[in-house]
Amino acid sequence: MHARSVFIIRTQFFLVSAMKNSVIPVLDMQDLRAGGERRRAFLAKLAEAARTVGFFYIAGHELDTLQGQTFRAAKAFFQLPLEQKLTVEMLNSPHFRGYTRLQGELTQGKPDFREQFDVMREEPALSTENAPRWTQLIGPNQWPSALPELEAHALAYQEAQTELTQELLMAFAESLGLNSDAFGESIHKPYVHMKLMRYPGAEHEQQAGGQGVGAHKDPGYLTIVTQDQQSGLQVEMDGKGWVDVPPLEGAVVVNIGELLELASNGYLRATNHRVLTPPAGTSRFSIAFFMAAQLDSEVPLLALSEAQRALALGPASDPNNPLFSQVGKNVLKGRMRSHPDVAAKFQVNS
Repeated sequence: MHARSVFIIRTQFFLVSAMKNSVIPVLDMQDLRAGGERRRAFLAKLAEAARTVGFFYIAGHELDTLQGQTFRAAKAFFQLPLEQKLTVEMLNSPHFRGYTRLQGELTQGKPDFREQFDVMREEPALSTENAPRWTQLIGPNQWPSALPELEAHALAYQEAQTELTQELLMAFAESLGLNSDAFGESIHKPYVHMKLMRYPGAEHEQQAGGQGVGAHKDPGYLTIVTQDQQSGLQVEMDGKGWVDVPPLEGAVVVNIGELLELASNGYLRATNHRVLTPPAGTSRFSIAFFMAAQLDSEVPLLALSEAQRALALGPASDPNNPLFSQVGKNVLKGRMRSHPDVAAKFQVNS
């Protein structure tokens, strides 16, 4: 039997098992692309997942080869000596890109027990004189000279996820009964951001299950999380508390962010999620990809139906996490909150 056929059968087996045992919905991109009743069923499941959980698995995405290449490159990077990783430390970059050492990023003011490497779209830096502060986010990435293959693999995987989130965001519009272009041209060249992450195992028994990454919501439209075999991701669900989102072979995890909540006036809601520190003797590797609209754009208020508007609760109100409809301002808020040392060094403010 052809290797691709074996993979499809194997993936379908795991998807059926997941749908029976997981409270997190599983959706297949091939249903969306098939048209007809399969497409309508996909859109209905998508709308329901966004309303009730804010998290879902996506299979049928055709990212597998790029995933493997990027994971291998990421693991090779984290195995480099610390002094080599620090040559591309984020503190070198006014654009919030590069390596952050263990416990170097903050969530809710507390250090996360992980190390990471941040990548965004590769672009020339802009002059920030008399310009909005979010222009600081535009610029080149840092790449380690000791691992030249990391650049090609990371950028290729970032671009493939960009295309997937664009397709999903247009599907979200359709699931709400709107035209697929309801989000406008601002998602045609969106702001994107990818994190390669390593969560080391607990250093002592009491630390296991602690803050790998603290509870938070993402500041963009959509997030894709690619997990290895080590679990730890959890989502907070009404009436259920914290629920595991375990790795599922052949699928990635997608969650909605604050901008989608704003666009729907709270009809769709971003959900708190976190990652727990893995047990001693293990490590968790994952890749998080964040998609927002162009930084110079405003989040559109979608023209929901009367029934949908009646269910819209308005964007969440949190004085410690204000939401901004100006995309660049909302994204920069998240970067400054997570990396106050970088913001202070380069005098970045909102």
